[in-house]
Amino acid sequence: MPMTPVREVAFVFTRLGFTAFGGPAAHIAAMDDELVTRRAWLSRDDFADLIGAANLIPGPNSTELAIHLGYRRAGWPGLVVAGCCFIAPAVLLVWGIAWAYVALGARVEVQALLQGMQPAVLAVVVQAIWRLKGSLARTRLGVVLAVLAFLGLLLGVSELVLLLGALVAALLYSAVSRRDATASGAGFAILPWLGSGSVTLPRPAVPIGGAAAVGSAVGAAASLSTGAVFLSFAKIGSVLFGSGYVLLTFLRGEFVTRLGVLSEAQLLDAIAVGQVTPGPVFSAATFVGYLLGGHAGAAAATAGIFLPAFVGVAVTAPLVARLRRSPVLSRTLDAVNAVTLAFMTGVVLLMVRGVVLSPWSLAILVTATLLLVRTRLGAGWVLFGGALAGLSRLLITGVPGTP
Repeated sequence: MPMTPVREVAFVFTRLGFTAFGGPAAHIAAMDDELVTRRAWLSRDDFADLIGAANLIPGPNSTELAIHLGYRRAGWPGLVVAGCCFIAPAVLLVWGIAWAYVALGARVEVQALLQGMQPAVLAVVVQAIWRLKGSLARTRLGVVLAVLAFLGLLLGVSELVLLLGALVAALLYSAVSRRDATASGAGFAILPWLGSGSVTLPRPAVPIGGAAAVGSAVGAAASLSTGAVFLSFAKIGSVLFGSGYVLLTFLRGEFVTRLGVLSEAQLLDAIAVGQVTPGPVFSAATFVGYLLGGHAGAAAATAGIFLPAFVGVAVTAPLVARLRRSPVLSRTLDAVNAVTLAFMTGVVLLMVRGVVLSPWSLAILVTATLLLVRTRLGAGWVLFGGALAGLSRLLITGVPGTP
């Protein structure tokens, strides 16, 4: 008996949620193979249009593509089902790992594994920067905005201010160069996505250090209510363009610099967990939410980070063709992409100071970067290698990761 469209959507995206490793590009390739080549839900041109539409709104691109595909196959029920089924496997896995992290984080072996993975995570971000540099900063305006955003980040300017500035600059440039009032008005429609984030300069981060780091985050979480956790993640989900690695920049700005409730080491642990589990890297939010508020915090963070993606797709799905034809939105997207590349570069430089504390961790960072850039070795294997290197140091020296 053939499945109904909604049941088919649930089956396909649950399976993809359990098996899609490797980040957004790998997720998109898996969806293309499954839904365009094998199941013929839509043409490859239509598939490309949906990728473009997902890129035009903030949030996790591969998740938004899944939501678009669910809507295309089964209407509004398919929109909700596809997104939830694609997200759920990763969220449940990360949730369980977060519980184990808090319960077992005091063990010296766990500290050694995690501290070996932290420089490897930075290497994964460096690889993403290397691969994306040509496609994200491909216009003169984009390069200029990227340089300005990079300098602003190093000087402590809020990511939201820099992103807003890039959007305004791109829209003004379009209005001046094209003299197209109608297109310019359409471009301003994306500004409400920016939310109402406050502008703050960075404070010193929570000290880094194994079990103490785990304890500090859990203790500091008492100052954040479940509602505050939800609002913080909803704000991030509403303004974050680009890949899951850009999430590192916004999480650092919100929870390490502004609120001071998370250490940089814990943040890298969260990104590592999001990377080695299937599905969207944004599931790292579940990990952070658990550290900040236990099970309620994990649920609030998950809902907050992913809800804007559902809303964005619901608003734009009926308008895909019109969005794709808008030159102003396309130019704005180019500007935002360039700024996200600058964010990724800046946050790596800022976090190296707190994570690369010894020649051992520097060797892991350099080796992992070379392996990722020069070979076809996957990020998961490099993170596994970093964990083994951290454990090896413990066995050789008896020291988990201090300088």
